[in-house]
Amino acid sequence: MRAAGARSGVLVGIGTVAFVDETVFHQLLHWHHFYDRSTPTVGLVSDGIFHAVGWFALVAGLFWFAALRRTEALRPRRWVGGLLTGAGGFQLYDGTVQHKLLRLHQIRYDVDLLPYDLTWDLVAVLLVAVGVLLLVRTPSRRRGAARA
Repeated sequence: MRAAGARSGVLVGIGTVAFVDETVFHQLLHWHHFYDRSTPTVGLVSDGIFHAVGWFALVAGLFWFAALRRTEALRPRRWVGGLLTGAGGFQLYDGTVQHKLLRLHQIRYDVDLLPYDLTWDLVAVLLVAVGVLLLVRTPSRRRGAARA
């Protein structure tokens, strides 16, 4: 169960960023859909699938979190490190693979994308860096705990 806390945090981070992305950029601002290379109806369906996958990741991560707390295996700093790594990793994947390589969608349309892309990717890299730092600097076990 050593890395379970980090993995639980990663799932919650992915689910949280997916939720924020879908809610803010897809629904509230109407900047894009998950898949913009077809009709608006296909875009809405793709948003629904994206939202469901993000929701399942979040719920699975929270169930795992509850199990870690119940068994007293939770290391909060490792969990937060996993959360930040998952959130930033997903955002970096979205900004590089989905936006640029696959061109499923862009952050916005009909504007200069450079400031948006830089902000998106720099925030992602910052989240990953802080998350990895927490993971590296936090022991995976409590001091004095029995070794398995």
